[in-house]
Amino acid sequence: MNKKLLVAISMVAAGAVNAQTFSDDFESYTAGQYLGPQSPDWTTWSNAEGTTEDTYVSSANASSGNNSIYFSSTTSTGGPSDVVLPFNQVYNSGNFSFEANFFVESGKGAYFNLQGTQTVGQIWALDCNMLQDGTLKLSNSGTPYMTANYPPATWFNMRIEMDLTSNIWELFVDNVSMGTFSNPTGQIGILDLYPVNPTSEGGNNQSGFYVDDVIYNHIPAMLPNLNGGVTFIAQPGNIAGLPGDVVATVRNMGSSTITSFDIEYVYNGSTIQESVNSVSIASLDTYDHTFSTPILIAAGANNLTVTISNINGQGQDDNNTDDQKVITVDPIVPATGKMVIGEEATGTWCQWCPRGAVYMDLFEQKYSIYWEGIAVHNNDPMTVTEYDAGIGTLIGGYPSALVDRGADVDPSGMESDFLTRLQTPPVAFISNVATWNAGTRELSVTVSAEFQASANNNYKLACVLTEDGVTGTTSGYNQANAYSGGSSGVMGGFELLPNPVPAAQMVYDHVARAIQPSFTGDATVFPATVNAGETYSGTYTFTLPVEWDENSINIIGMILDPSGRIDNAAKSSITSNSSVAELDLSNQIRMYPNPAKDYTMIDINVEGSANVVINVYDMTGKLVGSRDFGSVGAGEQLSINTSMLQAGIYTVEFTLDGQRGTKRLVVE
Repeated sequence: MNKKLLVAISMVAAGAVNAQTFSDDFESYTAGQYLGPQSPDWTTWSNAEGTTEDTYVSSANASSGNNSIYFSSTTSTGGPSDVVLPFNQVYNSGNFSFEANFFVESGKGAYFNLQGTQTVGQIWALDCNMLQDGTLKLSNSGTPYMTANYPPATWFNMRIEMDLTSNIWELFVDNVSMGTFSNPTGQIGILDLYPVNPTSEGGNNQSGFYVDDVIYNHIPAMLPNLNGGVTFIAQPGNIAGLPGDVVATVRNMGSSTITSFDIEYVYNGSTIQESVNSVSIASLDTYDHTFSTPILIAAGANNLTVTISNINGQGQDDNNTDDQKVITVDPIVPATGKMVIGEEATGTWCQWCPRGAVYMDLFEQKYSIYWEGIAVHNNDPMTVTEYDAGIGTLIGGYPSALVDRGADVDPSGMESDFLTRLQTPPVAFISNVATWNAGTRELSVTVSAEFQASANNNYKLACVLTEDGVTGTTSGYNQANAYSGGSSGVMGGFELLPNPVPAAQMVYDHVARAIQPSFTGDATVFPATVNAGETYSGTYTFTLPVEWDENSINIIGMILDPSGRIDNAAKSSITSNSSVAELDLSNQIRMYPNPAKDYTMIDINVEGSANVVINVYDMTGKLVGSRDFGSVGAGEQLSINTSMLQAGIYTVEFTLDGQRGTKRLVVE
């Protein structure tokens, strides 16, 4: 039976509202025939009812009665069935409930999604992956919300109840609550059933499942006069030690317009309060507020609480139960001293390569302390022949990306590999010291590896130069652009540019300029046996062409493991790590404790006295601390406050009477 009803439901002290209800148990259809041509409600992704995109009504297995619908696929991309149920309308407030009975075959998986409009593919609201091992995962476009369990090879009921007004979603399996979450997509318009069980989610590419007794219902919201609430808090970041913006969604859940409010967040012992004025938030509209003070993301699971108050200067509003939202921030903790390298295979001739440029810039913005990107160009004026040839053996097409020279992935898919590698302890800490001669334009770089574990001479060093802000005037610098016009989606502004993008409008960053001694590294640096605590170095000399801007050059030292993967790296600039007159500090400077937590002490051993300047640089070459101590006598003790520094590796540069030297400092 198929039913679509409009039912009047009495609400205590709230009058009467209309509840919209739909149910389908597939009993009114003929088994063995396509669903779409028999139903006024069900269709397919491209409205191709009665084709392979549709599904058959099945009498082989049912939760109730005799019929159900069945989906199966054995390909990594799923399909071809792609069956859609448009809801009665797009719902963005009130209480909405969706439920269905599922039977997932043994050793296989199932999938469906909810979308936020009645036109497919526009706004994703929720992905549900049911894996072959009984794991059920709810997410939205890769952002995980909840993981639960379901019983494979037996019928079970799944229900998702959504308070769309206050953005509280709750999952039930066989009427048992699995927990709640918030979703930035606060509207529902479509159910999409699609057979896929991707390995990227933990599946095995085998999908097979039955669906029966599909029901949804909606009860409209009854709004008080004045009510503001916090409906969503975006995760501020996923890496401990990095700053993160606190962004909260405020919704007007009353009938009167909101013109002002107070808002605060509490995180890891800190409270930040702000006032928002001169806004106009109409009933059921939302407002995203970004706090002016970011948080420093702390290791461990810590609550981030955002509270709204004093709506329109009236103190407490008409419903204080929705004034506060709490999320848990539980970031990953990077391995000490770790930096990850992303190498992008690209070319100005490649029409999809703007995607690589956009994602390389995104990673640089989000993860610059732990990440360095290298754009390896092919068949254009920025090509480095040896580097291009080396990358070419590891990729299957353009654009492609290698994270620490691992598996070939699309540039948009680097994050998973990056986060895994970031937590992998390196065999050695890497540092760069550069000597720059502006007259001859000769750059000499010494890359040092301070071993944290035993190794051997199957490890290798290499040094790469990249340049930001590269431009050109010839047609070879025109960038082919498949995103022009927007038909292929939004891509960092490239959708607004022509195809090709003229050279005059293009600026290329992360451009690989040179690699030494080779793509596979220097095999002459390390002895047959390397012990933890030992340091070895290789020196590499480059002569920079006059068209290269030395102020935009990045120096990347790296160590390769015996398999050819990049184990660790360090980046610096010519200006931050070039030397004037190198000083041997082994007998003149003692720095302890190292690793440090709150401070490190410095003993100065000089004859008489010396003028001492200390600069501290992070792994990107950015100056994070500096002090001129003036004249320091023999035996004097200095200190560096490290309590405000993020965990990681730092270069401490000492200048004694104009002579300069460096030491490595580890902050835990």
